[in-house]
Amino acid sequence: MLEALALFRDLNPTITVNEIITFLYTCENEGLSVQELAYVSRMTEPTASRSIRSFGPEGSEWARPPACGLIEAFLNPQDGRSRVLHLTPAGRAVREKLDGIIREAISIVR
Repeated sequence: MLEALALFRDLNPTITVNEIITFLYTCENEGLSVQELAYVSRMTEPTASRSIRSFGPEGSEWARPPACGLIEAFLNPQDGRSRVLHLTPAGRAVREKLDGIIREAISIVR
């Protein structure tokens, strides 16, 4: 877990726990809406939205700082108002690194 947290710190030292949680849920459920993200992460919709937008692409109107470029939000084709979340290629690379960290994890207690 510490190595995974260090990975996020290396991406940007200002990333918060809520932001990490929303990123991880998006990794597990790519294509979910912001409303669904709020539900699974047990956050309010504004908090989930604000948190995941930190991973949006730099220069996007949707993203907010630090704009890490790991998540893209597209209009939901089912309603045209909400957004669905997908990993960018950089986001998929981070997900793969996290999967590797988990596979090679060393137990704290021996």
